[in-house]
Amino acid sequence: MKKLVCLVIIACLLAVCACFAFGACSEREGVIRLTEVTHSVFYAPLYVALEQGYFEAEGLQIELSNGGGADNCMTALISGQADIGLMGPEAAIYVANQGRSDYPIIFTQLTKKDGSFLMSRKAEPDFQWSDLVGKEIIGGRRGGVPAMTLEYALRINNLIDGENFTLNYDVKYDLIGAAFEGGTGDYCTMFEPAASNMEKAGKGYIVASVGEAAGDMPFTAFMATKSYMTEKQDTVVAFTRAIVKAMEYVNTHTAAEIAAALQASFDGTDLATLTSAIQSYMDIGAYSTSPVMLRKDFDHLQDVIIEAGVMDRRADFDALVDNSIAQSLLAQS
Repeated sequence: MKKLVCLVIIACLLAVCACFAFGACSEREGVIRLTEVTHSVFYAPLYVALEQGYFEAEGLQIELSNGGGADNCMTALISGQADIGLMGPEAAIYVANQGRSDYPIIFTQLTKKDGSFLMSRKAEPDFQWSDLVGKEIIGGRRGGVPAMTLEYALRINNLIDGENFTLNYDVKYDLIGAAFEGGTGDYCTMFEPAASNMEKAGKGYIVASVGEAAGDMPFTAFMATKSYMTEKQDTVVAFTRAIVKAMEYVNTHTAAEIAAALQASFDGTDLATLTSAIQSYMDIGAYSTSPVMLRKDFDHLQDVIIEAGVMDRRADFDALVDNSIAQSLLAQS
């Protein structure tokens, strides 16, 4: 797993060189190239900000791209192909621990729990974690926080990979649904709205929330390099202001109202499914009520990563997390 982290860092550094081979690093006033780790209603405030014109009101134009994983998002961010990244803080931790000087700074937290749900091939209204004994679970990429959080949730329920169950790391995130439907594994983990869509199609059933089992941690956050934070401080403040407004919307409206507000960002997913997916996240308290990241939650995330054997030393919270912009905006509201 440590080798994986090193490979991610090497890929990022190579991408920095690639950045200078073409003109992808040009800057346009008011334009933010934002890369998201995946496209999910788990990030509802982002899509509310996009669809309700909160970014436009700040004079910003968002160019959104799906990175398809935290490693790809981080590569885009530190190579200059993206300005801001929405991903798990672990990606920033890995880069900072490698000693990079222009490492990413986390400035706004968006979610506070793992957003994946455990899917079974059959309805299990009385599901217990002990039901996983002897089973195979498709859990995502080795070293990725979804997989590590799942491991943690299983471990605190006295289940150990290789002893009580088998965790399958071989399926890429975007192929988990297809692999499960094709017969791989007894259980898998899915984010919303993919989980609700699978259940609606009768191909899988939500039986548990990984996030609810694992507890609060800063699961996804917005970050930018130190240099971007310095050179584009006004842009980062405006971006954060739009996100804070959207977070307030999500925390003061019903799932149905939120679904209607962001539906345009999920073409092909009906309103009822979106509403159900958002309600699932609201039920477990997944959406952050504040953009400020808490040290204790950050420490919990690092505990999960260290226990998974991915790293052996902690990143400095004060060096990696800058809550000043979020705190200032909250003080003004």
